[in-house]
Amino acid sequence: MMNIAQYLDSTYLKTPAQSGISNEETLQKDKDLAQEAIDNEILAVMIRPDYVPEIKKYIQERNSGVIVGTVIGFHEGTYSVDEKLAEASKAIQGGADELDFVINYNAYLKGNLELVKEEFVKCTQLCIENQKVAKWIIEIAALTDEQIADLTKKISNWAEENFSENDLPNIFVKSSTGFYETTGGKPNGATFEGIKIMLDNAGKLPVKAAGGVRTPEDAEKMINLGVKRIGTSSALGLIKNQSTSEGY
Repeated sequence: MMNIAQYLDSTYLKTPAQSGISNEETLQKDKDLAQEAIDNEILAVMIRPDYVPEIKKYIQERNSGVIVGTVIGFHEGTYSVDEKLAEASKAIQGGADELDFVINYNAYLKGNLELVKEEFVKCTQLCIENQKVAKWIIEIAALTDEQIADLTKKISNWAEENFSENDLPNIFVKSSTGFYETTGGKPNGATFEGIKIMLDNAGKLPVKAAGGVRTPEDAEKMINLGVKRIGTSSALGLIKNQSTSEGY
């Protein structure tokens, strides 16, 4: 059986306000997530920036190599370039290994490609200079198939134009935040169709499928398609060969 644990970003991204629990309870959830990753050899945990220093410390104290990831400009993507850089810098200082940025897809949809390119180049440069991985969430549920292809291709081209060949494996294109509100029952996370479009246009960049991967079979299918990472709030269920109804 495929070892899908080494593809998983085990994810908890609700704020205390969203979940109706305290900061302390949220931190405990993140610690539980980290311990689950340590115990089951899950590759990474993905948490909110405020909790990165504590979770990095928790993992290091247990002599584990579990990766700590966080989100930047989450979840709307409309933060300014300077705001994203400031949030990313703080996360890096706090010990984050990987940073998942929400690209300003609203600016992209309005045709403001100069802004989108600027944030991509500057924020990715910050990560590369600090030996961190940058992942760019394009929010495929907000885009048409043609826009998914176009934005993925643009990110790929900008990466090749501005970074070295050795940097490209550390620059991902990612499908979804899991927080986008769709209508009519449309999925708000990764779909096989959307991921296939991303893979066809990502060039040398790796692709991360996030949200909507709810069975071990779906996870294996995504990996066989070519994704390098899967973001999920149900990592343990996937590796224990259990289907899940979790939203992300």
